[in-house]
Amino acid sequence: MTQHASPPRDNTDKVPPVGRTPSWRGLFARADVRTLSLLGVLAVLVLIGGITKPDEFLDTRNLQLVLTQASVIGVVTVGMTFVITSGGIDLSVGAIVALASVWATTVATQEYGFAGILFTAVIVGVGCGLVNGLLIAYGGMVPFIATLAMLASARGLALQITDGKTQIVTISGVLDLGERDAYVLGVPPLVIVFAIVTVIGWLILNRTTFGRRTVAVGGNAEAARLAGIDVRRQRLYLYLLSGLCCGIAAFLLIILSGSGQNTNGNLYELDAIAAAIIGGTLLSGGRGTITGSVLGVLIFTTITNIFALNNLQSDVQQIAKGAIIVAAVLVQRRTASTT
Repeated sequence: MTQHASPPRDNTDKVPPVGRTPSWRGLFARADVRTLSLLGVLAVLVLIGGITKPDEFLDTRNLQLVLTQASVIGVVTVGMTFVITSGGIDLSVGAIVALASVWATTVATQEYGFAGILFTAVIVGVGCGLVNGLLIAYGGMVPFIATLAMLASARGLALQITDGKTQIVTISGVLDLGERDAYVLGVPPLVIVFAIVTVIGWLILNRTTFGRRTVAVGGNAEAARLAGIDVRRQRLYLYLLSGLCCGIAAFLLIILSGSGQNTNGNLYELDAIAAAIIGGTLLSGGRGTITGSVLGVLIFTTITNIFALNNLQSDVQQIAKGAIIVAAVLVQRRTASTT
């Protein structure tokens, strides 16, 4: 009696398509716990602000102010996230913002109008990023030292250009972007630019070869080199990207303040690094998250706003920020030790 083997059962209909989540349970299983935690912290801060100063904090104008203030440092943080993910650091971002803002607001530059200011801010930021990248990638300098030197040089040059004075912007096309009439459906133009930079940064880091190479270089530079990645060129591109973000942030700051000052961008490097770290980007490199970094920026900006509304001293605010940074690093170390 011959037994015929039954044809193999086709179970493909039971296998969920690649990249799709079969159910809400799977969606929650895939959710980033850190991102949810940051959202929870932000929600608690909003609750605190709503309880302590309900009329002022929840006012539409105040919420617009929070988002606007977050936009400038947020754009810088996007660039910083890429650099830290690659295992590097950029201490010069605040000084680059200052240099770009004062160079773009000189009398000679303003003669070229809106386009001249925007072009100058961006090109100065990219130029500084190029110098950083060349020193680090091809000069063999440690990122900490190279960017620290740029910090001192850019601050000094910004002071020399302004002679310690504030440079007032007289171009109406630039100033008008800071007015309420320029808001799009109640959203300030600066926030829209921040959102665009964030989306582009997320796509580059998570959906492109450039992003995968960035993570690979940060995880193990030697292994990345053996895999065929030009590590030096990749690092150069990353500091160019950071400089570009600084140039864009400088232009946003010019719109926000209507001037250029050598003190612009003060401590931006610390705020950007802190926001990236609490967002989940590993300081040692190999992992980065644009979403987490943006949430980190929003958390710090909201804290600053709540403290200002409640007339609390700035030193208490700095202590609170320091405590958050320490807690974030400890969480990162604990997570790394259990994986």
